[in-house]
Amino acid sequence: MKTTTKSTPSDYPSTARIRWFRQQLSTWGIANRRDYLWRKTTDAYHLLVAESLLQKTDADTVAPIYELFLEQYPTIQDLAAANLKDVAKLLKPLGLFFRAERLQQCAQIVLSQYNGIVPDDQKQLLKLPGIGDYTARAIGSQAFNQPLAVLDANVARILERFFGLQGERVKSRCKILWGAADAIAPRKNVGTWNLALLDFGALTCKAQNPDCDRCPLSSKCKWYRDRLGI
Repeated sequence: MKTTTKSTPSDYPSTARIRWFRQQLSTWGIANRRDYLWRKTTDAYHLLVAESLLQKTDADTVAPIYELFLEQYPTIQDLAAANLKDVAKLLKPLGLFFRAERLQQCAQIVLSQYNGIVPDDQKQLLKLPGIGDYTARAIGSQAFNQPLAVLDANVARILERFFGLQGERVKSRCKILWGAADAIAPRKNVGTWNLALLDFGALTCKAQNPDCDRCPLSSKCKWYRDRLGI
């Protein structure tokens, strides 16, 4: 199993600032964690399904479809053998018509190449259809307790605002932001940390109308202090 080495940009904030950020977000996460079925399991197949459905789709929309999906296809063998039209019909409310085909292809590859066991190796996960860095790392941290940070639009926005980082236009391919996500993540319980960041970006540090007045980071947030002219 391959692990990821954390890197720190040369212009990165102090260790004390990172430690404070971690402490505040971890405390917030305990009190505000959202409740979804896929957060109650470490089953790699279930998490592969969840992360595939969550691509470009909000969690509240995915939640009922995820439950129905696992009732219909409780094992990776069931999904691999399913009628693709039936899978596509079930996932139709989520859009992205190609999602059903890619997910079934994943199941078939895992069945034929990995004896039906979702691999814990990041390189192997990345070879599966529709699986990119974020999805592979999310599966690794949640299913296999690997120390892998994640980066999506929510996480990128938090890091850019709080630390004053300037990422590239395509956040998912920005080396600066990936390096920051890795450097900031704690060494233990990274899966829990990732969920706290995702929830914070969805509930508080939103793209539009962020709730800065009740934000536990506002006193040291560069973006917020710049807005106030402090």
